[in-house]
Amino acid sequence: MPVDLSVIGQKLPSHPVRWTSTDAILYALGVGAGAEDPAEDLAFTTENTEGVPQQVLPTFAAVIGADAPRLTYGDIDRRMTVHAEQSMVFHGALPPEGEGHLVRSVEAIYDKRSGALVAMKSALSDASGKLLADIHTSAFIRGEGNFGGERGPKSSWTAPERAPDLTVRQQTRIDQCLLYRLSGDRNPLHSDPKFAAAGGWPRPILHGMCTYGFVGRAILAQVGNDPARLRSLKTRFSAPVLPGDLLETAIWREEGRLLFQTRVGGKLVLDGGEAEILP
Repeated sequence: MPVDLSVIGQKLPSHPVRWTSTDAILYALGVGAGAEDPAEDLAFTTENTEGVPQQVLPTFAAVIGADAPRLTYGDIDRRMTVHAEQSMVFHGALPPEGEGHLVRSVEAIYDKRSGALVAMKSALSDASGKLLADIHTSAFIRGEGNFGGERGPKSSWTAPERAPDLTVRQQTRIDQCLLYRLSGDRNPLHSDPKFAAAGGWPRPILHGMCTYGFVGRAILAQVGNDPARLRSLKTRFSAPVLPGDLLETAIWREEGRLLFQTRVGGKLVLDGGEAEILP
């Protein structure tokens, strides 16, 4: 069954959400915090370290409300769906625990000929109604294109014509998927070898949002691990990452922002990376 274009503009009812200090810590561990040195990142991995108040990784906002009803856009084979793009705008540092609401909507469906690109948005707010984060996600569905729709906007992002200012290397664990999935994404593509093989993958692949969280940590480190200074983070997923891969993120510093690309063994896996930084 082809993608259902009638869902464009659809907005689901507001869904109540709640998160705890433990949820925030589990997420941080799932994206590699403390893996290389347990004494590092204690602000994100502990809640009772003397003199170190708990903080929350900004990208944790993406998993708050993981149990909320999902948007549907046709009877789609999940094995043919991959994460294509991710963008988040942060409106302030997240508290270690809290309550609020999540509203999800379908913004557009683009015809990429070889597949369909579904652009979705989630708006996360606290209990008072204050907006905490805008989360934009695009999913690419292989084989669902050629329905006569718009191709969608083209990115104007290009890497600077100079060597990166620094390269950050992050080692993922062979069991990274099994740890990250505890934050809410239980898609068997990331844990079931047979399910992954049916989609054409050699073994379960790493969650795109896990890779995004790793790189978010690398970017956050460039602003002193101060969540309040990271205004936005966006990227495109170019190729899958396997658990155990070494991520190498090239970062270019520019006025008010950081540009980045991430590779595994020389192969581009994240492209078009840009982070807006506050003074």
